[in-house]
Amino acid sequence: MSWKPQGGGPWGGGGQGPWGGGSGNSGGPTPPDIEEMLRRSQDRFKSFIPGGFGSGRGIILALIAALAIWLGSGFYRVQPGEQGVELLFGEFIKQTPPGLNYWAPSPIGTIYRPNVEKTNTINVGFQGAADDSRSNVARDVPLESLMLTGDQNIIDIDFVVQWRIKNAADFLFNIRDPEATIKVAAESAMREVIGRTTLEEALTVKRQQVQIETKALLQEILDGYGAGVAIAEIQLQKVDPPRDVIDSFNDVQRAKQDQERSINEATAYRNGIVPRAQGTAQKMLADSSAYKERLIKEADGEAKRFLAVYETYRVAKDVTRQRMYLEQLEEVLKNSDKLIIDSSGAGGVVPYLAIPELLKRDKGASQ
Repeated sequence: MSWKPQGGGPWGGGGQGPWGGGSGNSGGPTPPDIEEMLRRSQDRFKSFIPGGFGSGRGIILALIAALAIWLGSGFYRVQPGEQGVELLFGEFIKQTPPGLNYWAPSPIGTIYRPNVEKTNTINVGFQGAADDSRSNVARDVPLESLMLTGDQNIIDIDFVVQWRIKNAADFLFNIRDPEATIKVAAESAMREVIGRTTLEEALTVKRQQVQIETKALLQEILDGYGAGVAIAEIQLQKVDPPRDVIDSFNDVQRAKQDQERSINEATAYRNGIVPRAQGTAQKMLADSSAYKERLIKEADGEAKRFLAVYETYRVAKDVTRQRMYLEQLEEVLKNSDKLIIDSSGAGGVVPYLAIPELLKRDKGASQ
């Protein structure tokens, strides 16, 4: 059975099209004209430009506006603490201070504004924990921290380098990787200083001196590179023997402390005994000297007295002999009991008053 169209086309009778209109010149709405819509849009756009979009005057005005915007992009501001660096076709020209400045816009000119007042930190010998890590424990880097001391011992040193930019142009263009260069130079400087220091000095009395010498040497190295960097501080974080021998090292340190304590005790005992012995010796010397002087003076006096008596004896021998006899007799008899007897008296005995016995008795009673 053959198919016969009824009313024209697949949209129903009357030959209607897909928009409900009839085919051909039949009445009803017609579909929109796409070309007409594009033409009207172009007309509206041209009305905004005097003389039309395609005219020479419009093109010139558009170019002038674009040029003004491009030239205006050359203004830039250097914030406090920053230093401006101006390049022309990639070549360094000058540095600018903080404030509003102008330079050729990109791509002719280029501006860098590094912060020259910020203190940067580099860790050598260890790596700090990451900001997003829950652990705050630093991880040791033995390849960086293990160093050889001047007395052929190994020491484990972790330290921090604090630095700032002192010349922005040198910092940007003289070295390719400033932070890596500073870290390698710092490690080299520390190894050189530790190589001149003994293990005991590095652990105890010369920690501050090691920091000062390393800072000076590192600054000298970076200035030789023209790095444009100023070293603010070198801070030792850990100075220990290697982890594998630290127990043995602690035993040695405790033995040294015991030795020091024994030495201090012996020194204290010596400081107590020696001064007393020296004082006793000085007293004996002083007494001996005084005894010598006394004997010399007494002997000198006896000699002078003898000479005086001799001179008197030469002048008056009889008188001097009698006086000497009486003085000697007085010296012999002064402690003897004495009885005085006069033969001319009655019975030949004179009453005697025992004055010496009375004196002795009184003296014993008073004691």
